[in-house]
Amino acid sequence: MASDVTDSTHADRRAEAPLTLDEAPPKTLGVLDQGAFWANLGVSLLGFSFALFLINPLLDDNPLTFSAALLASLVGSLVGTAMVGLAAVPGAQTGQPAMVLLRGLFGARLSYVPTVLNIVQMIGWGAFELWVIAQGAQAIFGVSVPYAVWVIAAGALTTALTIYPLGAIRLIRRFITAGVIVSMLWFAVFFIRDTPAQNGGSWDAFAPAVDFVIALSVSWVPVAADYARHSRSSRAAFTGVVGGYTVAQVACLAVGVYAVALAGHAAVLEQGTAVFAPFVAVPLGALFFGILVLRETDQSFANVYSTAMSLQNLMPAVDRRVFSVAIGVLTTGVALVVDVNSYGAFLSIIGAVFVPMFGVLAVDYFLLGRGRNWDTSETAPSRWLMVLPWLLGFVTWWLFADLSNVPPWWAEVWTGARGALGFERQLWMSAAVGSFAVSALVTFGVGARRRH
Repeated sequence: MASDVTDSTHADRRAEAPLTLDEAPPKTLGVLDQGAFWANLGVSLLGFSFALFLINPLLDDNPLTFSAALLASLVGSLVGTAMVGLAAVPGAQTGQPAMVLLRGLFGARLSYVPTVLNIVQMIGWGAFELWVIAQGAQAIFGVSVPYAVWVIAAGALTTALTIYPLGAIRLIRRFITAGVIVSMLWFAVFFIRDTPAQNGGSWDAFAPAVDFVIALSVSWVPVAADYARHSRSSRAAFTGVVGGYTVAQVACLAVGVYAVALAGHAAVLEQGTAVFAPFVAVPLGALFFGILVLRETDQSFANVYSTAMSLQNLMPAVDRRVFSVAIGVLTTGVALVVDVNSYGAFLSIIGAVFVPMFGVLAVDYFLLGRGRNWDTSETAPSRWLMVLPWLLGFVTWWLFADLSNVPPWWAEVWTGARGALGFERQLWMSAAVGSFAVSALVTFGVGARRRH
Protein backbone atom coordinates (compact mmCIF):
# COMPACT_ATOMS: atom_id res chain seq x y z
CA MET A 1 0.00 0.00 0.00
CA ALA A 2 2.75 2.44 0.96
CA SER A 3 4.53 1.66 -2.30
CA ASP A 4 1.37 2.41 -4.28
CA VAL A 5 1.00 5.80 -2.54
CA THR A 6 4.65 6.66 -3.23
CA ASP A 7 4.35 5.68 -6.89
CA SER A 8 1.19 7.77 -7.19
CA THR A 9 2.92 10.77 -5.63
CA HIS A 10 5.85 10.50 -8.03
CA ALA A 11 3.44 10.13 -10.95
CA ASP A 12 1.61 13.27 -9.88
CA ARG A 13 4.88 15.17 -9.75
CA ARG A 14 5.67 14.10 -13.30
CA ALA A 15 2.20 15.01 -14.57
CA GLU A 16 1.97 17.43 -17.45
CA ALA A 17 -0.47 20.13 -18.45
CA PRO A 18 -3.60 18.79 -20.19
CA LEU A 19 -3.76 18.94 -23.95
CA THR A 20 -7.26 20.44 -24.19
CA LEU A 21 -9.61 22.40 -21.96
CA ASP A 22 -11.76 19.31 -21.48
CA GLU A 23 -9.16 17.75 -19.19
CA ALA A 24 -8.65 18.76 -15.56
CA PRO A 25 -5.25 20.35 -14.85
CA PRO A 26 -2.94 18.50 -12.44
CA LYS A 27 -2.21 20.41 -9.22
CA THR A 28 1.51 19.73 -8.94
CA LEU A 29 3.19 23.12 -8.39
CA GLY A 30 4.03 24.06 -4.83
CA VAL A 31 5.12 27.43 -3.49
CA LEU A 32 8.79 26.73 -4.32
CA ASP A 33 7.92 25.87 -7.93
CA GLN A 34 5.83 29.01 -8.29
CA GLY A 35 8.37 31.16 -6.46
CA ALA A 36 11.31 29.98 -8.55
CA PHE A 37 9.36 30.41 -11.79
CA TRP A 38 8.27 33.94 -10.99
CA ALA A 39 11.68 34.86 -9.60
CA ASN A 40 13.21 33.93 -12.94
CA LEU A 41 10.61 36.02 -14.75
CA GLY A 42 11.58 38.91 -12.45
CA VAL A 43 15.13 38.92 -13.82
CA SER A 44 15.26 40.19 -17.39
CA LEU A 45 18.17 41.15 -19.63
CA LEU A 46 16.50 44.40 -20.62
CA GLY A 47 15.32 44.80 -17.05
CA PHE A 48 18.89 45.93 -16.43
CA SER A 49 18.52 48.73 -18.97
CA PHE A 50 15.09 49.61 -17.55
CA ALA A 51 16.98 50.74 -14.44
CA LEU A 52 17.71 53.93 -16.38
CA PHE A 53 13.99 54.80 -16.24
CA LEU A 54 13.87 53.85 -12.58
CA ILE A 55 16.69 56.15 -11.54
CA ASN A 56 15.54 58.92 -13.89
CA PRO A 57 11.92 58.33 -14.96
CA LEU A 58 11.51 61.85 -16.35
CA LEU A 59 14.86 61.72 -18.23
CA ASP A 60 15.79 65.16 -16.93
CA ASP A 61 18.72 66.59 -14.96
CA ASN A 62 17.28 65.60 -11.60
CA PRO A 63 17.61 61.81 -11.11
CA LEU A 64 16.64 59.96 -7.96
CA THR A 65 19.10 59.10 -5.25
CA PHE A 66 20.04 55.43 -5.11
CA SER A 67 18.06 54.94 -1.89
CA ALA A 68 14.99 56.58 -3.46
CA ALA A 69 15.30 54.37 -6.55
CA LEU A 70 15.68 51.24 -4.43
CA LEU A 71 12.61 52.10 -2.35
CA ALA A 72 10.64 52.93 -5.51
CA SER A 73 11.52 49.53 -6.95
CA LEU A 74 10.38 47.80 -3.76
CA VAL A 75 7.09 49.73 -3.44
CA GLY A 76 6.29 49.43 -7.15
CA SER A 77 7.10 45.73 -7.20
CA LEU A 78 4.93 44.99 -4.17
CA VAL A 79 1.95 46.89 -5.60
CA GLY A 80 2.34 45.37 -9.05
CA THR A 81 2.96 41.82 -7.91
CA ALA A 82 0.03 42.00 -5.51
CA MET A 83 -2.15 42.57 -8.59
CA VAL A 84 -0.48 39.68 -10.42
CA GLY A 85 -0.80 37.46 -7.35
CA LEU A 86 -4.50 38.20 -7.01
CA ALA A 87 -4.96 37.53 -10.73
CA ALA A 88 -3.40 34.11 -10.11
CA VAL A 89 -5.83 33.11 -7.35
CA PRO A 90 -8.92 32.51 -9.56
CA GLY A 91 -6.78 30.32 -11.78
CA ALA A 92 -5.75 28.21 -8.79
CA GLN A 93 -9.34 27.96 -7.56
CA THR A 94 -11.07 27.21 -10.87
CA GLY A 95 -8.26 25.41 -12.71
CA GLN A 96 -8.87 27.61 -15.77
CA PRO A 97 -6.36 29.61 -17.87
CA ALA A 98 -6.42 33.40 -17.74
CA MET A 99 -8.45 34.14 -20.86
CA VAL A 100 -10.96 31.38 -20.11
CA LEU A 101 -11.57 33.04 -16.74
CA LEU A 102 -12.79 36.09 -18.65
CA ARG A 103 -15.81 34.08 -19.77
CA GLY A 104 -17.09 34.46 -16.22
CA LEU A 105 -16.49 38.21 -16.31
CA PHE A 106 -17.75 39.17 -19.78
CA GLY A 107 -19.40 36.01 -21.10
CA ALA A 108 -17.93 33.53 -23.56
CA ARG A 109 -18.31 35.60 -26.74
CA LEU A 110 -17.23 38.92 -25.25
CA SER A 111 -14.14 37.23 -23.77
CA TYR A 112 -12.86 36.74 -27.31
CA VAL A 113 -12.04 40.47 -27.61
CA PRO A 114 -9.43 40.63 -24.81
CA THR A 115 -8.26 37.16 -25.83
CA VAL A 116 -7.32 38.36 -29.31
CA LEU A 117 -5.58 41.42 -27.84
CA ASN A 118 -3.63 39.16 -25.51
CA ILE A 119 -2.61 36.90 -28.37
CA VAL A 120 -1.28 39.89 -30.31
CA GLN A 121 0.70 41.24 -27.37
CA MET A 122 2.07 37.83 -26.36
CA ILE A 123 3.37 37.14 -29.87
CA GLY A 124 4.95 40.59 -29.85
CA TRP A 125 6.59 40.12 -26.48
CA GLY A 126 7.74 36.62 -27.44
CA ALA A 127 9.46 37.98 -30.54
CA PHE A 128 10.96 40.78 -28.46
CA GLU A 129 12.43 38.23 -26.03
CA LEU A 130 13.98 36.20 -28.86
CA TRP A 131 15.56 39.43 -30.13
CA VAL A 132 16.93 40.14 -26.65
CA ILE A 133 18.37 36.63 -26.37
CA ALA A 134 20.09 36.98 -29.73
CA GLN A 135 21.49 40.39 -28.75
CA GLY A 136 22.78 38.95 -25.48
CA ALA A 137 24.44 36.04 -27.23
CA GLN A 138 26.15 38.39 -29.69
CA ALA A 139 27.37 40.52 -26.79
CA ILE A 140 29.23 37.40 -25.58
CA PHE A 141 30.36 35.81 -28.86
CA GLY A 142 30.41 38.79 -31.21
CA VAL A 143 28.78 38.89 -34.62
CA SER A 144 30.67 35.88 -36.01
CA VAL A 145 27.49 33.89 -35.44
CA PRO A 146 24.66 35.62 -37.35
CA TYR A 147 21.69 37.09 -35.49
CA ALA A 148 19.29 34.73 -37.29
CA VAL A 149 21.08 31.65 -35.96
CA TRP A 150 20.62 32.76 -32.35
CA VAL A 151 16.96 33.64 -32.93
CA ILE A 152 16.20 30.27 -34.51
CA ALA A 153 18.05 28.39 -31.74
CA ALA A 154 16.25 30.35 -29.02
CA GLY A 155 12.93 29.87 -30.81
CA ALA A 156 13.46 26.10 -31.02
CA LEU A 157 14.35 25.87 -27.32
CA THR A 158 11.38 28.04 -26.39
CA THR A 159 9.00 25.84 -28.38
CA ALA A 160 10.40 22.67 -26.81
CA LEU A 161 9.80 24.08 -23.32
CA THR A 162 6.16 24.83 -24.16
CA ILE A 163 5.53 21.20 -25.09
CA TYR A 164 6.33 20.18 -21.50
CA PRO A 165 5.42 23.35 -19.54
CA LEU A 166 5.21 21.84 -16.05
CA GLY A 167 8.45 19.98 -16.63
CA ALA A 168 10.02 23.30 -17.68
CA ILE A 169 8.88 24.96 -14.46
CA ARG A 170 10.27 22.10 -12.37
CA LEU A 171 13.55 22.33 -14.31
CA ILE A 172 13.75 26.04 -13.54
CA ARG A 173 13.27 25.40 -9.82
CA ARG A 174 15.84 22.63 -9.59
CA PHE A 175 18.68 23.96 -11.72
CA ILE A 176 18.27 27.38 -13.34
CA THR A 177 17.39 29.40 -10.25
CA ALA A 178 20.64 28.54 -8.45
CA GLY A 179 22.69 29.62 -11.47
CA VAL A 180 20.81 32.90 -11.69
CA ILE A 181 21.34 33.66 -7.99
CA VAL A 182 25.09 33.01 -8.23
CA SER A 183 25.35 35.09 -11.41
CA MET A 184 23.50 38.04 -9.91
CA LEU A 185 25.68 38.00 -6.79
CA TRP A 186 28.82 37.80 -8.92
CA PHE A 187 27.89 40.84 -10.97
CA ALA A 188 26.71 42.79 -7.92
CA VAL A 189 30.11 42.41 -6.23
CA PHE A 190 32.07 43.67 -9.23
CA PHE A 191 29.63 46.43 -10.15
CA ILE A 192 29.55 47.87 -6.63
CA ARG A 193 33.34 47.81 -6.57
CA ASP A 194 33.82 49.40 -9.99
CA THR A 195 31.00 51.98 -10.09
CA PRO A 196 32.08 55.55 -9.27
CA ALA A 197 30.36 57.10 -6.26
CA GLN A 198 26.96 58.50 -7.26
CA ASN A 199 26.45 61.72 -5.34
CA GLY A 200 23.46 64.04 -5.46
CA GLY A 201 20.00 63.28 -6.71
CA SER A 202 16.62 63.89 -5.12
CA TRP A 203 13.27 62.27 -4.30
CA ASP A 204 11.25 64.53 -6.64
CA ALA A 205 10.48 61.83 -9.23
CA PHE A 206 9.75 59.10 -6.68
CA ALA A 207 6.08 58.71 -7.70
CA PRO A 208 6.80 58.36 -11.46
CA ALA A 209 9.50 55.81 -10.64
CA VAL A 210 7.04 53.76 -8.58
CA ASP A 211 4.51 53.92 -11.41
CA PHE A 212 7.15 52.72 -13.87
CA VAL A 213 7.95 49.68 -11.71
CA ILE A 214 4.25 48.90 -11.24
CA ALA A 215 3.86 48.90 -15.02
CA LEU A 216 6.76 46.43 -15.36
CA SER A 217 5.11 44.06 -12.89
CA VAL A 218 1.48 44.20 -14.00
CA SER A 219 2.38 43.27 -17.57
CA TRP A 220 2.09 39.68 -16.28
CA VAL A 221 -1.51 40.04 -15.05
CA PRO A 222 -3.08 38.51 -18.20
CA VAL A 223 -0.99 35.32 -17.96
CA ALA A 224 -0.79 34.62 -14.19
CA ALA A 225 -3.67 32.12 -14.10
CA ASP A 226 -2.10 30.05 -16.91
CA TYR A 227 0.43 28.77 -14.36
CA ALA A 228 -1.52 29.18 -11.14
CA ARG A 229 -4.13 26.70 -12.43
CA HIS A 230 -1.54 24.02 -11.66
CA SER A 231 -0.81 25.32 -8.17
CA ARG A 232 -1.52 23.11 -5.16
CA SER A 233 -3.29 26.00 -3.42
CA SER A 234 -4.29 29.63 -3.85
CA ARG A 235 -1.84 30.57 -1.11
CA ALA A 236 1.04 28.89 -2.95
CA ALA A 237 0.15 30.71 -6.15
CA PHE A 238 -0.14 34.14 -4.51
CA THR A 239 2.95 33.74 -2.31
CA GLY A 240 5.04 32.42 -5.20
CA VAL A 241 4.18 35.37 -7.40
CA VAL A 242 4.59 38.13 -4.81
CA GLY A 243 7.62 36.69 -3.05
CA GLY A 244 9.52 35.38 -6.05
CA TYR A 245 8.90 38.19 -8.49
CA THR A 246 9.34 41.04 -5.99
CA VAL A 247 12.71 39.88 -4.68
CA ALA A 248 14.02 39.15 -8.18
CA GLN A 249 12.80 42.38 -9.77
CA VAL A 250 14.23 44.57 -7.00
CA ALA A 251 17.56 42.76 -7.30
CA CYS A 252 17.50 43.06 -11.10
CA LEU A 253 16.81 46.79 -11.02
CA ALA A 254 19.42 47.41 -8.29
CA VAL A 255 22.11 45.60 -10.31
CA GLY A 256 20.84 47.45 -13.38
CA VAL A 257 21.41 50.85 -11.74
CA TYR A 258 25.11 50.03 -11.41
CA ALA A 259 25.30 48.52 -14.92
CA VAL A 260 23.70 51.61 -16.46
CA ALA A 261 26.16 53.84 -14.60
CA LEU A 262 29.08 51.80 -15.98
CA ALA A 263 27.70 51.68 -19.53
CA GLY A 264 26.73 55.38 -19.52
CA HIS A 265 23.22 56.78 -19.34
CA ALA A 266 23.40 58.28 -22.85
CA ALA A 267 24.55 55.00 -24.40
CA VAL A 268 21.78 52.98 -22.74
CA LEU A 269 19.15 55.56 -23.68
CA GLU A 270 20.23 55.35 -27.32
CA GLN A 271 20.45 51.54 -27.35
CA GLY A 272 19.15 49.45 -24.46
CA THR A 273 21.49 46.55 -25.20
CA ALA A 274 24.49 48.78 -24.45
CA VAL A 275 23.93 47.75 -20.84
CA PHE A 276 25.23 44.25 -21.70
CA ALA A 277 28.85 45.44 -22.08
CA PRO A 278 29.62 45.84 -18.33
CA PHE A 279 28.38 42.30 -17.67
CA VAL A 280 30.66 40.72 -20.24
CA ALA A 281 33.62 42.87 -19.13
CA VAL A 282 33.93 41.55 -15.55
CA PRO A 283 36.07 38.47 -14.79
CA LEU A 284 34.20 35.34 -15.93
CA GLY A 285 31.50 37.74 -17.13
CA ALA A 286 30.86 35.83 -20.33
CA LEU A 287 30.15 32.65 -18.38
CA PHE A 288 27.76 34.18 -15.86
CA PHE A 289 26.09 36.44 -18.42
CA GLY A 290 25.64 33.37 -20.59
CA ILE A 291 23.60 31.82 -17.76
CA LEU A 292 21.36 34.90 -17.73
CA VAL A 293 21.01 34.78 -21.52
CA LEU A 294 20.01 31.10 -21.39
CA ARG A 295 17.60 31.88 -18.55
CA GLU A 296 15.89 34.49 -20.71
CA THR A 297 14.18 31.65 -22.55
CA ASP A 298 11.77 31.37 -19.61
CA GLN A 299 10.43 34.77 -20.66
CA SER A 300 9.88 33.67 -24.26
CA PHE A 301 8.50 30.34 -22.98
CA ALA A 302 5.92 32.15 -20.83
CA ASN A 303 4.85 34.31 -23.75
CA VAL A 304 4.51 31.47 -26.26
CA TYR A 305 2.79 29.08 -23.83
CA SER A 306 0.31 31.74 -22.70
CA THR A 307 -0.46 32.48 -26.34
CA ALA A 308 -1.36 28.82 -26.78
CA MET A 309 -3.55 28.97 -23.68
CA SER A 310 -5.29 32.07 -25.03
CA LEU A 311 -5.94 30.35 -28.35
CA GLN A 312 -7.61 27.49 -26.49
CA ASN A 313 -10.23 29.95 -25.26
CA LEU A 314 -11.16 30.40 -28.94
CA MET A 315 -10.67 26.74 -29.95
CA PRO A 316 -10.84 24.64 -26.75
CA ALA A 317 -10.69 21.24 -28.45
CA VAL A 318 -7.38 21.84 -30.25
CA ASP A 319 -4.26 20.19 -28.78
CA ARG A 320 -2.15 22.85 -27.05
CA ARG A 321 1.00 21.29 -28.56
CA VAL A 322 -0.24 22.17 -32.04
CA PHE A 323 -0.75 25.76 -30.93
CA SER A 324 2.64 25.83 -29.19
CA VAL A 325 4.55 24.71 -32.27
CA ALA A 326 2.65 27.06 -34.58
CA ILE A 327 3.11 30.04 -32.25
CA GLY A 328 6.77 29.16 -31.68
CA VAL A 329 7.40 29.19 -35.44
CA LEU A 330 5.40 32.40 -35.92
CA THR A 331 7.15 34.17 -33.05
CA THR A 332 10.55 33.17 -34.40
CA GLY A 333 9.57 34.45 -37.83
CA VAL A 334 8.43 37.78 -36.39
CA ALA A 335 11.72 38.17 -34.51
CA LEU A 336 13.62 37.55 -37.76
CA VAL A 337 11.83 40.07 -39.95
CA VAL A 338 10.20 42.75 -37.78
CA ASP A 339 11.80 45.72 -36.04
CA VAL A 340 10.70 44.75 -32.55
CA ASN A 341 11.88 48.08 -31.13
CA SER A 342 9.18 49.92 -33.07
CA TYR A 343 6.61 47.37 -31.89
CA GLY A 344 7.19 48.25 -28.24
CA ALA A 345 5.05 51.40 -28.24
CA PHE A 346 2.09 49.48 -29.68
CA LEU A 347 2.50 46.83 -27.01
CA SER A 348 2.32 49.48 -24.29
CA ILE A 349 -1.05 50.59 -25.62
CA ILE A 350 -2.42 47.05 -25.54
CA GLY A 351 -0.93 46.50 -22.09
CA ALA A 352 -3.04 49.34 -20.70
CA VAL A 353 -6.09 47.20 -21.47
CA PHE A 354 -5.40 44.59 -18.83
CA VAL A 355 -4.88 46.50 -15.58
CA PRO A 356 -8.39 48.04 -15.55
CA MET A 357 -9.79 44.72 -16.73
CA PHE A 358 -8.22 43.05 -13.73
CA GLY A 359 -9.77 45.74 -11.51
CA VAL A 360 -13.18 44.67 -12.80
CA LEU A 361 -12.42 40.97 -12.36
CA ALA A 362 -11.00 41.38 -8.84
CA VAL A 363 -14.07 43.18 -7.51
CA ASP A 364 -16.55 40.93 -9.29
CA TYR A 365 -14.77 37.71 -8.26
CA PHE A 366 -13.61 38.50 -4.73
CA LEU A 367 -15.90 41.23 -3.37
CA LEU A 368 -19.23 40.71 -5.10
CA GLY A 369 -19.12 36.97 -4.47
CA ARG A 370 -19.44 35.79 -8.03
CA GLY A 371 -16.34 33.65 -7.67
CA ARG A 372 -18.60 31.05 -6.08
CA ASN A 373 -20.56 30.77 -9.34
CA TRP A 374 -17.97 31.72 -11.93
CA ASP A 375 -19.25 30.46 -15.28
CA THR A 376 -16.34 29.52 -17.56
CA SER A 377 -18.41 27.37 -19.92
CA GLU A 378 -18.63 27.96 -23.67
CA THR A 379 -22.25 29.06 -23.14
CA ALA A 380 -21.54 31.70 -20.47
CA PRO A 381 -23.97 34.59 -21.18
CA SER A 382 -22.67 37.98 -22.28
CA ARG A 383 -22.35 40.60 -19.52
CA TRP A 384 -22.20 43.89 -21.38
CA LEU A 385 -22.47 45.94 -18.20
CA MET A 386 -18.97 44.84 -17.17
CA VAL A 387 -17.54 46.55 -20.26
CA LEU A 388 -18.39 49.99 -18.81
CA PRO A 389 -15.98 49.95 -15.81
CA TRP A 390 -13.32 48.37 -18.02
CA LEU A 391 -13.55 51.23 -20.56
CA LEU A 392 -13.61 53.88 -17.84
CA GLY A 393 -10.47 52.35 -16.35
CA PHE A 394 -8.80 52.34 -19.76
CA VAL A 395 -9.60 56.03 -20.21
CA THR A 396 -8.26 56.79 -16.74
CA TRP A 397 -4.99 55.05 -17.58
CA TRP A 398 -4.32 57.42 -20.47
CA LEU A 399 -5.50 60.53 -18.65
CA PHE A 400 -2.97 59.72 -15.90
CA ALA A 401 -0.18 58.27 -18.06
CA ASP A 402 3.09 59.83 -19.16
CA LEU A 403 2.63 60.23 -22.92
CA SER A 404 6.26 60.84 -23.82
CA ASN A 405 6.96 57.24 -24.82
CA VAL A 406 3.90 56.51 -26.98
CA PRO A 407 3.34 57.18 -30.71
CA PRO A 408 2.73 60.90 -31.43
CA TRP A 409 -0.76 60.32 -32.83
CA TRP A 410 -1.78 58.45 -29.67
CA ALA A 411 -0.33 61.18 -27.46
CA GLU A 412 -2.30 63.79 -29.42
CA VAL A 413 -5.55 61.92 -28.83
CA TRP A 414 -5.13 61.97 -25.06
CA THR A 415 -3.63 65.43 -24.88
CA GLY A 416 -6.77 66.60 -26.66
CA ALA A 417 -8.97 64.61 -24.28
CA ARG A 418 -7.29 66.21 -21.28
CA GLY A 419 -7.84 69.64 -22.75
CA ALA A 420 -11.51 68.95 -23.49
CA LEU A 421 -12.06 67.76 -19.92
CA GLY A 422 -10.02 70.56 -18.37
CA PHE A 423 -7.85 67.89 -16.76
CA GLU A 424 -4.22 68.52 -15.90
CA ARG A 425 -2.03 65.54 -15.12
CA GLN A 426 0.07 65.81 -11.97
CA LEU A 427 3.47 64.23 -11.47
CA TRP A 428 2.27 62.04 -8.59
CA MET A 429 -0.51 60.40 -10.59
CA SER A 430 -0.14 56.68 -11.27
CA ALA A 431 -1.74 55.35 -14.43
CA ALA A 432 -1.74 51.76 -13.13
CA VAL A 433 -3.14 52.54 -9.69
CA GLY A 434 -5.62 55.12 -11.02
CA SER A 435 -7.05 52.89 -13.74
CA PHE A 436 -7.32 49.95 -11.36
CA ALA A 437 -9.06 52.09 -8.72
CA VAL A 438 -11.59 53.61 -11.15
CA SER A 439 -12.51 50.29 -12.76
CA ALA A 440 -12.77 48.60 -9.36
CA LEU A 441 -14.93 51.34 -7.80
CA VAL A 442 -17.29 51.51 -10.78
CA THR A 443 -17.61 47.72 -10.78
CA PHE A 444 -18.42 47.71 -7.08
CA GLY A 445 -21.02 50.46 -7.60
CA VAL A 446 -22.63 48.59 -10.49
CA GLY A 447 -22.67 45.33 -8.52
CA ALA A 448 -24.03 46.91 -5.35
CA ARG A 449 -26.82 48.62 -7.31
CA ARG A 450 -27.84 45.39 -9.03
CA ARG A 451 -28.23 43.74 -5.62
CA HIS A 452 -30.90 46.24 -4.55
